[in-house]
Amino acid sequence: MLDIGYALSARFPDPPQTDYRRADVHALRHDLFCGDVYLADTKADRELSTAWGWVPVLDFAWALCDIVEQLDQDPLGSRASRPQRAELDFTESTDRMLFERRFGWVDIEADWMHPDEPPLTFSHAELRREARDFLHDVLADLTDLHEGLRDNPAIWNLEARFPRLP
Repeated sequence: MLDIGYALSARFPDPPQTDYRRADVHALRHDLFCGDVYLADTKADRELSTAWGWVPVLDFAWALCDIVEQLDQDPLGSRASRPQRAELDFTESTDRMLFERRFGWVDIEADWMHPDEPPLTFSHAELRREARDFLHDVLADLTDLHEGLRDNPAIWNLEARFPRLP
């Protein structure tokens, strides 16, 4: 079972003068809400996590939802044997998370994993559902913490683009 989570960093707080209602997409994705993220396989008791403190958490959630959709471009869907690949790069470093879908399964690796460590593997459907839940949970937390964020049109568009799945 997949668990996706985060922790905001006290070392990299948002600027106190931030007007969250008017923050543009670049600021929302790259300059605000820094912390760490993780993806965990709770059955295997394995985790892929950052420990840098500066990962833009909202951007990670947003990018993860984008990647899940990118991995679903083959018209054969879960019957596609040809691998579909995507990567999530962390802008402040050279580290990346690598995603590879074959049939209905997605392998997730990261540059910082030990070479002998196997990838985390989840069904594409589970990854899609959990990524969207994670995005909406992050948005709920952030809009509770930051006055005006709920009124930002970029947040409305993001929620509409990636609705929660049943």
